[in-house]
Amino acid sequence: MKKAILTFLSVFLIIGGTWFFLNNRGNTAAKRVAADSKLRVVTTNSILEDMVHNVGQDRIELYSIVKRGTDPHEYEPRPADVSAAAEADVLFHNGLNLETGGNGWFKKLVETSGKKFNRDVFAASAGVTALHLTTNVKEEDPHAWLDLANGCQYVKTITKVLKEKDPQNAAYYQKNADAYLAKLTKLHNQATSQFLDIPKAQRLLVTSEGAFKYFSKAYHVTPAYIWEINTEAQGTPEQMKAVLKQIDHSQVKSLFVETSVSPKSMNKVATETGLTIYSKIFTDSLAPKGKTGDTYYDMMKWNLDQIHAGLTNG
Repeated sequence: MKKAILTFLSVFLIIGGTWFFLNNRGNTAAKRVAADSKLRVVTTNSILEDMVHNVGQDRIELYSIVKRGTDPHEYEPRPADVSAAAEADVLFHNGLNLETGGNGWFKKLVETSGKKFNRDVFAASAGVTALHLTTNVKEEDPHAWLDLANGCQYVKTITKVLKEKDPQNAAYYQKNADAYLAKLTKLHNQATSQFLDIPKAQRLLVTSEGAFKYFSKAYHVTPAYIWEINTEAQGTPEQMKAVLKQIDHSQVKSLFVETSVSPKSMNKVATETGLTIYSKIFTDSLAPKGKTGDTYYDMMKWNLDQIHAGLTNG
């Protein structure tokens, strides 16, 4: 009888302790930060990492899962990534089916690390009006950050979460965010008229992946691409035929290739059309630190300037 009672009490304490832990995890970050520890933040890619850094600066510990130059659509987390996620107070992902599409690697990581969406894990893209894929109209296009207005919304969402998780540094985060948003907004406002001096027939932005729908809508160019998203087949005969037809019906002067994809398919387009690849541009990843395009602002400034020059002069 005593053994049965002890067993019951042990099970009761385990269940009760687990319930208490799970229901108080939301307060863990604020309590730990109040004890003079920095907020531990994990991001899924380098673009979010830079946005979070601009807001949190030296008041946070920051870790990015997908390293620079790596495609975040399909990724295999390493043990260090799982460990960082498990110890994090906050995880930011892009959302819009970037990390949770394809093989669903981020959902698996969240489950493995014991985190919960909207408690520990937040989509930086919350509040953005999503565009959809043309090959699957039910699926959202994840590349919203390539419109700087959306990038500003990302920063606002990040700031809101950091302030809630670490209220004692709320004023610091807001001050940093305000300065950063002013810088991004100025570049966006300049870009909204940047391409209007180019004849419309020349404003065809030809890339490998169809990542530039948001960019094109914001800055008055027309997107053309070989494949729509990196999780699809790449450079099939049907895809090549479609993009070559678009080029043939335009007066475009240049092609572009993204830094995070192989140039093989775009080289074929260049051979078929006689057009040159004007420049590499950024989509899913920042440049290595110390190189041109190693921050979100710089990658967008580079893209805008290179695309404008390539469409103007070839």
